[in-house]
Amino acid sequence: MIAAIDIGLKRIGMAVSPDGKIALPTTPILRKNRNQAAKDVSNALKDKEAKILVVGLPKGGSSEAEMERRIKHFISLLDFDGQIYYENEAYSSLEASDLVSDKRDGKLDSVAAMIILERFLKR
Repeated sequence: MIAAIDIGLKRIGMAVSPDGKIALPTTPILRKNRNQAAKDVSNALKDKEAKILVVGLPKGGSSEAEMERRIKHFISLLDFDGQIYYENEAYSSLEASDLVSDKRDGKLDSVAAMIILERFLKR
């Protein structure tokens, strides 16, 4: 199982690929603080028996270095011993907003994770 996450300040979108071909959005993880979120993501990865984790990383923009540092710090908090890959998440939220009509329930975050996972699977 391959999982992908899109790390946000309020929610962490999550998607999975059971076969390495299709990507499916799953329930996003609400983020109260980084330690709780890291524990919840770690548990979700265990539950899904993920062997690979794809992490959205913003490329370009004025805060690229700071965002990369924050995301990699968050990943270091995870209890996950599989392979980790970073995938450019540029415009994934914008693409997701075209696909999701109700943006309030967190689906947008997981659809963005699905887009990040689809990019990874195409490589």
